Amino acid sequence: MKKETVNLENRYQAAVLTASDGVTAGVRQDKSGDALQRLLEESGFTVSARAATPDDLVTLTDTLRQWVNDSHIHLVLTTGGTGAGPRDVTPEATKSIITKELPGVAEAMRMESLRHTPFAMTSRQVAGIAGDTIIINLPGSEKAVRECFAVIRPVLRHLVDLVCGDTEHRG
Repeated sequence: MKKETVNLENRYQAAVLTASDGVTAGVRQDKSGDALQRLLEESGFTVSARAATPDDLVTLTDTLRQWVNDSHIHLVLTTGGTGAGPRDVTPEATKSIITKELPGVAEAMRMESLRHTPFAMTSRQVAGIAGDTIIINLPGSEKAVRECFAVIRPVLRHLVDLVCGDTEHRG
């Protein structure tokens, strides 16, 4: 489904998706999802959708596809499911939806994370575009979310403008 042309006032709609068996089972708080919502709102985005799903490829893919196709959401940030464990499938769900990859976004987050921990090299974050929606995977820890968001924050509104067709370069 093609989204309607969106004016500037409604353009900065975002969604937060937490991939976590523990959060969905109610045994862990969604601290990284809470942090992402706060950071987005502080950056001028309206978080109009939020969900937590198990680390399940079908469920993650279905949620992403729904947000890309059935809403005015132009930015989806995921948290969790980016590691090397057997149930870490967020990058696979994202890759099944996007049509254009934004490798520099994921590389920049990993580079910054490596300054804090060598485990960053095991993260498999993906960033890309599906229609007029940007999807960016962030790690599952609250600390890593804050660090990675600081890296991408300066370009988020510009990316949303671009995918919404506003390609005029400004000084």
